[in-house]
Amino acid sequence: MINFDCITLKAFFEENIDFIIGARVQKIQQPTRRDFIFSMRNNGESRKLYINISPQTYHICFMSGVNEEKRGLKIPKHPPMFCMLLRKYLEGCKVSDAVVIENERIIEFHFETMDELSQERSLCLCIELMGKHSNIILYDRKTSIIIGCAHNVGAEKSRYRELQGGLKYIYPPTNPCPPLAGGPKSLISRRGKEGKCGKSQTEEQLSNLEAVNELIDNYFTEIQGGVNIKNERARLSAIVLPKLKKVKNSVSKIESLLKKRDNTEKYKLYGELLTANLYQKCDYQSQIEVFDYINNRNITIELDSTKTLNENAQRYFKLYSKSKTTKEKSEEMLNNLEIEKAYLENILYSIEEAKSMTDFEEISSELEPEKVKPKKPDEAALMKIKIKDFDVYVGRNNKQNDYIVSKLAKDNDYWFHTRLCAGSHVLLKVQNTEPDEEVLFECCKLAREYSSATQPSKVGVIYTRAKNLRKPPAAPLGYVTYKNEKEVLV
Repeated sequence: MINFDCITLKAFFEENIDFIIGARVQKIQQPTRRDFIFSMRNNGESRKLYINISPQTYHICFMSGVNEEKRGLKIPKHPPMFCMLLRKYLEGCKVSDAVVIENERIIEFHFETMDELSQERSLCLCIELMGKHSNIILYDRKTSIIIGCAHNVGAEKSRYRELQGGLKYIYPPTNPCPPLAGGPKSLISRRGKEGKCGKSQTEEQLSNLEAVNELIDNYFTEIQGGVNIKNERARLSAIVLPKLKKVKNSVSKIESLLKKRDNTEKYKLYGELLTANLYQKCDYQSQIEVFDYINNRNITIELDSTKTLNENAQRYFKLYSKSKTTKEKSEEMLNNLEIEKAYLENILYSIEEAKSMTDFEEISSELEPEKVKPKKPDEAALMKIKIKDFDVYVGRNNKQNDYIVSKLAKDNDYWFHTRLCAGSHVLLKVQNTEPDEEVLFECCKLAREYSSATQPSKVGVIYTRAKNLRKPPAAPLGYVTYKNEKEVLV
């Protein structure tokens, strides 16, 4: 990734200075702790100044509407405290001057405003674009006292320079960008370029470009899009993985208990053998030896010496009944956990395969319906593939899979899915002509491709008519049962 340097900042400044000076700040928004949007208007034109102070993608530009959508910026209902502070002091104000600090990645916007006592006050919004030290500081130009910062920097974080309200603002002690041609630190503003250094080759190249801002906006939009996707994938995975781990542990425990403590058939056998041997009159004994006609051998059964043989038989029948009920409930619980496990594995697969923020929004609305307003999927959102003259649809998440089964599929259509692993639902639409073996196999290959199955091992892909699918009541999104299926190894 190409970092945003002082040369690029200078080129951006020179290109846009005529709009910046005299622009009125109409609205200030802060989508995240590192993103800021200043809606500005000047000369009958409105623009959105976007400031990013994240350690990886720090930059400043006027953001286009298309790239604003691509960046996936969402305005919170309750703005952060620093955003409220900026609104209090700067909304409605005009930029009286703008300055770039020579050889630094620092740009300043000056404002002349009135305080609570109707006294003139000169403020400075200082934007420092310096990697992990990037920050936005609002301070009083006359006193240099800081009013507020996007990120406060205390003595525990920096022994050279503290930044927080009430302290005096000072410039960074060292230059994060090397000097272009020597000389002391100076200012560049519309009121005269006072820098004492000449232009480098890079500066000359940038100055010849007609739209430096457009280059910055497009480049960092693409970079930030990738970062957003990576962060959202990590965030959603962090929600699903602990749940999946918990479900897997529960499945393992129940399976283990069923193996160790499944005495259901033994209790039933003991009860029947004791009933068959009541004639022996072995009451109030600690044990009895009987012939096990099921396994064709003699066995010894432990008895309660305080009970008759018949009472011991009834005790084993009660243990059998209790054990049977416990087993049935455990198996039912195990079945529900297996359904939940398959559901979570499918969500995890969808997260790993998501390619855009739109994909993540659908998944997020499923995981966090209280935070993200659910959107109903439609046919246009599905992946559509043409195989010969047949239309084939592929679902990329549980919502799309559910739509395929519940809304799109008709009785004679074919449904495909990998056996025993997470994956997409694939639907082959059948109109008038029945598909041949080649078309069916291509659909099986699609189901194999869009699944969590690893290469190069062969995987079973099942398919059946859509009329053979059933969605159980209260089942999670995308979960179906099926019958009359066929299986193909792919």
